[in-house]
Amino acid sequence: MRYEGDIYSPHIAGDDYILQCTIGCSHNQCTFCNMYKDKEYRVRELNEILKDIDLAKEYYGDVEKVFLADGDALSMPAEDLIKILKYLYDTFPGLTYVGIYASAVSILSKTLAELIELQNNGLVEAHLGVESGDEEILRDIRKGVSYEEMVQAGRKVRQAGIHLFVTVILGLAGKTPKARDHAKSTARICSEIQPDYIGMLTIIAQPGTELYEKVQRKEFETPADMEILEEMRLMIQDLELEHSGITSIHPSNCIYLESRLPEGKDELLQMFTRIIDGKDVSLLRPRDTGRV
Repeated sequence: MRYEGDIYSPHIAGDDYILQCTIGCSHNQCTFCNMYKDKEYRVRELNEILKDIDLAKEYYGDVEKVFLADGDALSMPAEDLIKILKYLYDTFPGLTYVGIYASAVSILSKTLAELIELQNNGLVEAHLGVESGDEEILRDIRKGVSYEEMVQAGRKVRQAGIHLFVTVILGLAGKTPKARDHAKSTARICSEIQPDYIGMLTIIAQPGTELYEKVQRKEFETPADMEILEEMRLMIQDLELEHSGITSIHPSNCIYLESRLPEGKDELLQMFTRIIDGKDVSLLRPRDTGRV
């Protein structure tokens, strides 16, 4: 397959065929992210993308799942995305799923009618990086949107009938008293959005990022595992969800959990009590700090 630079996809999409629709990230200013620093953002030519689908057909035969990359493929014009979706489903008879990375800005730039048309043509899931519900942290990490704009974007995706997977990042407040605010406000923003799934990640200071430089200057201290677990507990405790999945399977995390809320909430909180208050570290695992 033809790819420009490193290719990233959600951890859960590891077996999907990755189709590069945009190069890099339309925002590319988040202080913690180094994924697209070596790329200049642009939208690929539609004919190039369609040719890549033909190449994938020759190589794979048929595929069941496709993920549209790079960092904000939803920034493409809706009419081009619809053509891509139609061509994918025409090319792969067994295709059942197409996912996409989406920023809050790109979601808000689309009309609800455009998002509904994308869903009608087979866009199953959008992945949105919420990261935090704390306004100060959102500004500090230069996310580019406010709390309210993030809520509007998440709700708009769900209103269009597109499955919404949001990610949040534990540890963004560092080793400060604000960690509690971060956890609780992140629970609040997720409760307002009501995503279909929440993926929890743990902050990693990656070389080449502003966060890494802050760590080197001792202006930011990454929380220890038990402090991250306390953030998880506070967040899960405050989540008010109607029916959402929650996971920490990403390798940046020190613990694996997979559950649904609200039905699994009590069991999760009991587990955190056993680990944190009872100092039972048997469920912890080494974090892969080389992953993002």
